Amino acid sequence: MEQGHGHHAQAGHGGHDHHAHDHGHGHAHGHGHSHAPARFGRAFALGIGLNTAFVLIEAGYGVAANSMALLADAGHNLSDVLGLVVAWAATVLGRRRPSDRFTYGLRGSSILAALFNAVFLLVACGAIALEAVQRFHDPAPVAEATVMVVAAIGIAINGATAWLFASGRKGDINIRGAYLHMAADAAVSAGVVVAGLVILLTGWTWLDPVVSLVIVALIVWGTWGLLRDSVAMSLAAVPPGIDARAVRRFLAERPGVSEVHDLHIWPMSTTETALTAHLVMAGGFPGNAFLAESAALIEQRFGIAHATLQIEEAGGPACALAPDHVV
Repeated sequence: MEQGHGHHAQAGHGGHDHHAHDHGHGHAHGHGHSHAPARFGRAFALGIGLNTAFVLIEAGYGVAANSMALLADAGHNLSDVLGLVVAWAATVLGRRRPSDRFTYGLRGSSILAALFNAVFLLVACGAIALEAVQRFHDPAPVAEATVMVVAAIGIAINGATAWLFASGRKGDINIRGAYLHMAADAAVSAGVVVAGLVILLTGWTWLDPVVSLVIVALIVWGTWGLLRDSVAMSLAAVPPGIDARAVRRFLAERPGVSEVHDLHIWPMSTTETALTAHLVMAGGFPGNAFLAESAALIEQRFGIAHATLQIEEAGGPACALAPDHVV
């Protein structure tokens, strides 16, 4: 019997007490997915170090050059440093072993980290926008050359940091959050360079707060998807990319299955997914081989590595969880 699938089946609610359980849980669910964030440890450390140094430099020059755009960018970069710290902490906590209280370990901390990052960025946007609007009423001279040089350094640092996380952005919204922040920062820094050049040529100081508001719009646009996905995951929604109806069809078409009910699919973390379902089978418990094969196919087709299947005999006592509206 295959190890690591965590599948379990039993005749429920008055049926025969057949059951089978796989004892290979310790060997990670997801066949490497849960270990993927571990390889980003160096990326997090390097990204945090580079961006912390840049925030200090950028804030100092922002004050010296009297540039709201530089200070806004420094504030956003500071929020990204905090975001990287939270995301990194979540990947470390996610590798903690399960306990009697936290039976999934702390895998869910990666979902909380993504949610925190999204909310924190939106709060930072409000502060930047408020300051920028106030600048329209009280425009100030800007040291354009300083702004352009510092922002150009930002393009290099943020671009390099984003590249460190690029490979993991599709499979983990926690890593995606880190990548999006850094990529947006690189684009924003490019905007600051362009604004500095235009101000230098035209003297339009009002362009400085305008760039700040453009920065805010970019951050909100880039963060909205992260907020939506992290809130959905926090509410145990079916993860993006998994078709619950296709999973139900697959289970219903398994040999001997006459009905599927109480199907639940939810994220254990930003990279791992769990499933439970009740299968009604006329022949009763079909044996461990059926469970092993079903779990392997569920992982292969849908990426769900932690499947628990309960078998119920057709014609037995009605399952209290069978109706669709019952949870």
